[in-house]
Amino acid sequence: MPVNTKTAAAPRLGTDYAGETTMTNPHLIEPDAPPTELSGFDIEPPTGIRLARSTMAIILAGGRGTRLGRLTDWRAKPAVPFGGKFRFIDFPLSNCVNSGIRRIGVCTQYKAQSLIRHVQHGWSFLDGRFQEFVELLPAQQNVSADWYKGTADAIFQNIYLLRKHTPALVLVLAGDHIYKMDYNRMLYDHVTRSADMTIACMEVPLADAQGFGVMAVDEGMRVTAFLEKQKHPAPMPGNPNAALASMGIYVFNAAFLYEQLTRDSHDPGSSHDFGKDVIPHILERGYRVVAHSFSDSCVNMTEGRPYWRDVGTLDAYWEANMELTKVVPDLNLYDKKWPIWTYQEQLPPAKFVFDDDGRRGTAIDSLVSGGCVISGATLRRSLLFSSVHVHSYALVEDSVVLPSVDIGRNVVLKRAVVEKNCRLPPGLKVGVDPAQDRKRFDVSSKGITLVVPEMLEALNEDGDKAGA
Repeated sequence: MPVNTKTAAAPRLGTDYAGETTMTNPHLIEPDAPPTELSGFDIEPPTGIRLARSTMAIILAGGRGTRLGRLTDWRAKPAVPFGGKFRFIDFPLSNCVNSGIRRIGVCTQYKAQSLIRHVQHGWSFLDGRFQEFVELLPAQQNVSADWYKGTADAIFQNIYLLRKHTPALVLVLAGDHIYKMDYNRMLYDHVTRSADMTIACMEVPLADAQGFGVMAVDEGMRVTAFLEKQKHPAPMPGNPNAALASMGIYVFNAAFLYEQLTRDSHDPGSSHDFGKDVIPHILERGYRVVAHSFSDSCVNMTEGRPYWRDVGTLDAYWEANMELTKVVPDLNLYDKKWPIWTYQEQLPPAKFVFDDDGRRGTAIDSLVSGGCVISGATLRRSLLFSSVHVHSYALVEDSVVLPSVDIGRNVVLKRAVVEKNCRLPPGLKVGVDPAQDRKRFDVSSKGITLVVPEMLEALNEDGDKAGA
C-alpha cells in the first residue's frame, strides 16, 4: 500500500529563525489521507513507515534510580529486571522497533555495565547495512569536560551523532517507564499540526501530579504553560481532580532541536533540563508546542484505560509486577503483534516436582520463568525470574524473586522483593514479623520487604558470632 507522505523542502532555517513562532515541517501529509497499514500490525498506524524512517530516537537511560533503594546499587534504573524476563529499557526499545523506528541511541551514565551488557546481548539484531542500529552513548565528554548534566545536555553532547544521521525528526524518550505505545501516531500528530515540538501527555490524579511536569493547554491542545514538579500543580480545565502530565516523551523537528540545545548549552543559568529549562524557554518565545494524548497512541488499552507505570519506587515496582499475576492484567505481554523484545538465556522449561501431601510443587496465580525448579514448595500470586530454585516445604506469596535465587527448605516469603543471586537459608521468615524485618532488611512505607545478598551475608555473620 502506498504511503500518503510527500517529501517537502527542509525546515525553514536561518539567522532569524529564533524569532519565528512556527516552523515549516519536513513532511507534508494529506490531511484526508486514509490510514496506511504497517505490515504485521493490525492497529493500522495513521502513517507509513517512511515517517518512522525519517526519525531518530534517543533514549535517556542514565538515571541513578535512588528511590528503588538497593535494587540500583549495582545497576542503572533502566536495567532493573521486570515482568519475569525483561528490563525497563526493553519497553521503549520495543516500542521503537515495533513503530518502525530503527535508528536508536541510548544515553548511559551511572552504573551502566549491566545495561550495556543487556543491550549488546539482546539488541544487536538490527541490520547496520540498512542504517538500522541501537547505539550506546556513554558520556564521552566530546563537547565539554563534563558528564551529562541534564536531560537536554545528554542529547546536546551527542548532537554530532544526530547531525551525522540527518533525521528530520528526533524522538526523545525516557528509559525507565513501563508502557506500550505506537510512536508513529505521535509523529503523525506532530507533522500534521505543524508543531515545532510535541509532548506526550496523560491525565493523572491531582494528588499524584507533584512528581510530573504539568501542562496547560488551549482548546486546540496547544501547550500554553509548563511547570515542572510543582508542590501545588494546576488542575485541568473542566476537571479539578486531575492534571495534564508530561510523560517525558518529546518529538522535535531536528533543526529546531539543534538550535535550542545549542542556545541552552551557552546559558550559564540553565540546569540543561528539558522540563526545567528548554520547554519553558520555547513557550516563552512563542514556538508552536502541542500536546499529544497518550490514549491516542497507547497499544492494548484495557476498557479504554491506557497503561503506563512509573516504577521508580520499591512499592510501585512491586505493585506493577504483582499486577501481571492477575487473570487478565492491564499490561498485555501476550500480544504477538506488539511484542516486547529482550535478551533471553537458553534455559530449560520450569519444573514442578513432588506430589505428596504437604510436599507438592505448585504455583497458583503466578508467573514462573525458564530454568526454575519448584521442588515440593507452594507459590501464590508471585513472579519468579529465571533459574530460581524453591526447595521443599517453602511458601512464597505475593513476592517478586529475581534471577538465580535459591530459597531454602521451610522458608516463608511474603510481600517481598528478592534481589538476584540471593541464598535464603532454610527456615528464614520474611514478611511475617515487620519489626524483625526492619532490623534485618529494607522495608518500604507500604510494608514491602527488600532482600539483597549483602543483608543475608550479614545475617550469616551474626549467626556465626552467636554460635561461637
